[in-house]
Amino acid sequence: MTTARLAPRTALFLPASNPRAIEKARGLAADLVILDLEDAVKDADKGTARIAAVAAVAEGFGPRLAAIRLNGIESGEHLEDVTAVAASLADFAVLPKAESAADVAQVSKALGKPLLAMIETPLGVLAAAEIAAVPGVSGLIAGTNDLAASLRLPPSSGRAQMSVALQTIVLAARASQVWALDGVFNKLDDPEGLAAECREGRALGFDGKSLIHPNQIAIAAGAFGPGERELEDARALIAAATGGAERYQGRMIETMHVDQARALLERSSD
Repeated sequence: MTTARLAPRTALFLPASNPRAIEKARGLAADLVILDLEDAVKDADKGTARIAAVAAVAEGFGPRLAAIRLNGIESGEHLEDVTAVAASLADFAVLPKAESAADVAQVSKALGKPLLAMIETPLGVLAAAEIAAVPGVSGLIAGTNDLAASLRLPPSSGRAQMSVALQTIVLAARASQVWALDGVFNKLDDPEGLAAECREGRALGFDGKSLIHPNQIAIAAGAFGPGERELEDARALIAAATGGAERYQGRMIETMHVDQARALLERSSD
């Protein structure tokens, strides 16, 4: 499925059970707000969180896109979540631990609205291409915390040990022309580490990053947006191109490079 909208650079997860956080999010610069019914909500609060999430998206988040993350397919809350979110004004639903195209297709059909599938397990990574191709899927989100745990990586492991899985997620998203969003960065007091991971994510091909704190928004937005030097180079390349393969500033360019430059400029205006 080709996504009509430009992909979000920043996707902020918030517990749907936290009304203060929801209200604060209405004034934040996040591109996408994801109200979480799953991991961030205690079992005893699932029902009230579901009601709160539906009410919050009905009120709206201004120019920000809004999504609701369902409880997983194996959860006893899943079917009620699907029913509520399908009838809500959420722009997207988020499905955690997507592992098979058949399951994702069933959820997508029941929702009747765009779906973002989280790839968080080895099975999910291996099925990522089929999941991305399901009608109604608008993007993949790398669930790096669960993925690291399911791969049995030591807590001290860095992201290099997940590079094959992360690149597979990006490849799957690109093959079906859907969004690819990188996983969260857990250290709230390490802005340099966040910036470095965002740069790495962009270099891998991700469109943006999922976040867990408002203080992470500006750093991620800056890292996933083109810098002024990139924009200047893109404008100059477009102006210089005359069609076909030709020499430009010591390198060969062709139509593909012009298209890339135009896409970069379009991305800078979102």
